[in-house]
Amino acid sequence: MLNVHTLPIIWGCIMAFVIFAYVTLDGFDLGVGILFGVEPMREDRDVMVNSIAPVWDGNETWLVLGGSGLYGAFPVAYSVILPSVYLLVITMLMGLILRGVSFEFRFRATTERQRHLWDYGFFGGSVVAAFCQGVILGGVLQGTRIAHQQFAGGTFDWLSGFSIFTGIAVVLGYALLGATWLVWRTEGELQRRVRRHAKVLGIVMLALILVVSLWTPTLDPSFAHRWFSFPGIFITGLAPLAVIALGYAFFRTLARDTEAHHDKTPFLCALGMFFVSFLGLGYSLYPNIVPPTLTIWQAASPVSSQIFLLVGAVVMIPIIIGYNIFAYSIFHGKVEAGAHYH
Repeated sequence: MLNVHTLPIIWGCIMAFVIFAYVTLDGFDLGVGILFGVEPMREDRDVMVNSIAPVWDGNETWLVLGGSGLYGAFPVAYSVILPSVYLLVITMLMGLILRGVSFEFRFRATTERQRHLWDYGFFGGSVVAAFCQGVILGGVLQGTRIAHQQFAGGTFDWLSGFSIFTGIAVVLGYALLGATWLVWRTEGELQRRVRRHAKVLGIVMLALILVVSLWTPTLDPSFAHRWFSFPGIFITGLAPLAVIALGYAFFRTLARDTEAHHDKTPFLCALGMFFVSFLGLGYSLYPNIVPPTLTIWQAASPVSSQIFLLVGAVVMIPIIIGYNIFAYSIFHGKVEAGAHYH
């Protein structure tokens, strides 16, 4: 039954799905842009861009849906989170704009110098957007000062060692997704290079997950209580086992560089690591939407508004999923050098 108690839970699940869809889908194409920083060959950079050209617009649709959904379903949370990270949100949007402009104009560059300029823009915009997303995550996780359901902190409350660390972690995590995507979608020398990148980034990713897992419970006593008290410890104990299993599958299949039918498995394993981390984050926060005190029920809009928005979500989310599926269906096998999907 849809009421004041169940609707916020439903919308919380919808928002979790939308955020995870954005992180995983736009994460790998941001990761491809981040890998521009270590890719020396112009022809291979063209292949990298062509591997995401049909899908990157649809991937970013989830970011728009997430922002509008938060505003409509949890306006109090929106009014608290946004002022606390205004600078980061603006910087992230500037990075995404630079990235989008560079993506479009690099195909129209008439000189090598112009092409290099837009390549740097694509790389820089991707790094800035990913870093800001990670810092926003860290800033929200470490807690927000709230008074009378309004933001009561300062402009740089988000700035801390933890938030900077999560920013770096997201950049490297996205780079891992980008590298494994390219392992799946490319071949030849480019694939061999990104396979090496993926091995290094996989080790780094596992180390980052370990550090964040040890650091997060120290941010708030409620996190530590939920993670380590009985019976919650049995649930949290499953997360490291899942990550270990995914890590084993990741490195085992990544080493099979002569078996093309295994090329997609490292990408799926990397997504699995993100999924386990995302579940751990949700488990830590629930029932809060803005730690340490603002719950999903306190932040929710009126029941009539949530029902109205739910009707729209039921219509729009399948359409966006369908659009994404159509875009991905353009691919049939590897992206060839010289092909143009833009």
